[in-house]
Amino acid sequence: MKNSANKILTIAVVFLLLTNVALVIFMLGRKKDGKEHAHVDPFEMMVKELNMTAQQQKDYKLLKEEHFKAIKPLFDSVRVAKTAFFSLTKEKDVDDSIVNLYGRRIGEKQAIIDKLSFAHFRKVRNLFNAEQQPKFDEFVQKMIQRGRRDSTDKKDK
Repeated sequence: MKNSANKILTIAVVFLLLTNVALVIFMLGRKKDGKEHAHVDPFEMMVKELNMTAQQQKDYKLLKEEHFKAIKPLFDSVRVAKTAFFSLTKEKDVDDSIVNLYGRRIGEKQAIIDKLSFAHFRKVRNLFNAEQQPKFDEFVQKMIQRGRRDSTDKKDK
């Protein structure tokens, strides 16, 4: 009886080992086929798609640094406000006016970020010539929609 238990255990270990090897081969095969999405740097994509000059790249980097310097404290502020807001979930009774107040505060901060980002995109757009601007417009729309699903998306139904 001990012999048959060892035999079953050996078969199970070999089976699991072969399954793991097959899984590793499958995963490596997916990466080579390009089916798995790798992180793509938006800046590099923009340089390529818009055929940016060296000067445009330099100017863009300066605008980007300036923009992130301005909005980083706002992102931090939104994060803190959301942490405080969602910490209310542990409270037994929370008045609707408090929930609305926190929601408004978060919304106001997010609106400031969106307005600053809009102004940033306008400045960046002005870096480009008339031929590049429509490509930039498409690029911005792609970046905004990246990773987002429309609530009417048929795949979700």
